[in-house]
Amino acid sequence: MALFSQPTARALAILDLLMANPHQAFGLTEMTRRLKLNKATCHAILTTMANYGFLVQHPRTKAYRLGPSIIAAGNAAFAQFPVLEYARPELEALQDELGIGFAVTGRSKAHMVLLALYGRATPLIDSFQLGLRLPNTAPVAACFTAWSPAKHLEAWLTRAHESRGGYNERLDQRLRVSVIAIRARGYEVTLKTRSEEVLTEDLTRIHENWNLKELEEVTHRYQRDICDEQFHLDRIDPKARYNVSTLSVPVFVEKQLPVMCFTAGSFDNPVTGAQIEHIATRMKESADRIAERASAVQLGEFTE
Repeated sequence: MALFSQPTARALAILDLLMANPHQAFGLTEMTRRLKLNKATCHAILTTMANYGFLVQHPRTKAYRLGPSIIAAGNAAFAQFPVLEYARPELEALQDELGIGFAVTGRSKAHMVLLALYGRATPLIDSFQLGLRLPNTAPVAACFTAWSPAKHLEAWLTRAHESRGGYNERLDQRLRVSVIAIRARGYEVTLKTRSEEVLTEDLTRIHENWNLKELEEVTHRYQRDICDEQFHLDRIDPKARYNVSTLSVPVFVEKQLPVMCFTAGSFDNPVTGAQIEHIATRMKESADRIAERASAVQLGEFTE
């Protein structure tokens, strides 16, 4: 069983709350209410984080917001994802051209993480805060897994079976077909589901009463529930219309594994297969340009 540190989780819950509300500061009372923490415990954590510059307290209102040490940490992390620097103008241009929103996702061993959002908001995007973590478990994060080594694919599938209490041959075969289809055409298409609607409702509710443990529970429930729905679009008919949720394209920089994925969303109406292919083509062109530029910088060949 994985080790768990409750004090660390409390500090992370505070950071998550502030990241989810970047334009808002929180006083001690509001913080303890939202996070359901003991006031003395919360005050000790906030004071310690403020002393080290991870939080800043307003001298008059006494409310807390993210501090300069977080900016430094963010810049250090950003340096490891230079693709993000080049992604903004590309994705903002695509948003203007195509009229849809875009996100950038990364992947850790256990999670797929929302790194950036561009374009117009929808109820789904309004509920998805930066830093949101979804389980790196099938069928979530398939766009990353499609280019992963076989052992990573098997681990990704195994986690899905374990999350549902045991091996399911039909589910296993369906997920493998989806991964093959994603790799063959070079991008992932997911469909709107009831599970997504429930997740959106849950995230909106949690946003108002922040609870890191409950957030983890609802994202894992979402992963389990979409296993029972048609989540991936494996075959695309150019003339058919589809209720698309997201369209994701991997971004490669030198290595064979995606460093991140660009994801299009905010589809208000059904789109044709031909439209899907057009959007994916434009996204792949942008991803290739960004990857080429990032690779050139890493090799010292790029000059402004």
